[in-house]
Amino acid sequence: MRFGVSMFVTDETIAPVVLGRLVEERGFDALFVTEHTHMPVDHTPHPSGPVLPDEYKRSLDPFVVLTAVAAVTTRVRLGFGIALLPQRDPIVTAKAIASLDVVSGGRVDLGIGAGWNRPEVEHHGTPWDQRFGVMRERVEAMRALWTQEVASYHGRHVDFADSWSWPKPVQDPLPVWVGGNGPKVLDRVLRYGDHWMPNRMSGLAERVAELRARAQAAGRLRPSVAYFGTPLDPGAVEKLQAAGVDLALLLLPSAARGEVERAADAAAELAARFRDGADQI
Repeated sequence: MRFGVSMFVTDETIAPVVLGRLVEERGFDALFVTEHTHMPVDHTPHPSGPVLPDEYKRSLDPFVVLTAVAAVTTRVRLGFGIALLPQRDPIVTAKAIASLDVVSGGRVDLGIGAGWNRPEVEHHGTPWDQRFGVMRERVEAMRALWTQEVASYHGRHVDFADSWSWPKPVQDPLPVWVGGNGPKVLDRVLRYGDHWMPNRMSGLAERVAELRARAQAAGRLRPSVAYFGTPLDPGAVEKLQAAGVDLALLLLPSAARGEVERAADAAAELAARFRDGADQI
């Protein structure tokens, strides 16, 4: 199993360039950061409880964070955990992602999701009950722009005629990780994604096995699984390992430099234990 870190980066936390160096120096494979464009005052209650953590209100734009990280690193993967595609124009987003992949030397991992906060999604003009269809069409349209010299797309939610769009990503294909835990998430991975990014433990091993069996039956490459927000707990990592997770994204606190450095050191020690086989099961 490989190890990366996940974090809500805000205007009050460790700076992105410092975080990027820290992640690479400690040997992590990836850094995945979150996205919230804004947070409506009349927001949907947070899934973890009635109080919305401050980092949801203050998160930096992930493209800015990951570009800053790309400039001071050479190896670490640059992950979106997750990009909220129902809130983003697909043509502009395709250009930004391809550009980041080029300037980083092909290190982008695009995690996508439809969002959990109804007012946030609807402020962008996407009806709540159409968000998954919007997400699918935007992924499909972006793939066309990334892979075709002259690209077009004609769907219910995305519609554009023959167009040129460069740069193309370095990676072919650029990996798309479908986030979520709902009953149809595996269908989405197999229809228009490459890999899966859950953040709930319940039933995880069974669903990982189902995803890979279905992919094999369809003649597809083996999907990878990255678990977002992994606690700094050996027991949690053991469960992920047993479930067949490929990449554990250990959660760092949204905090200032000193606290993040201490948590990163603890995360690096935990990752080393499992890489060295001390906690293999």
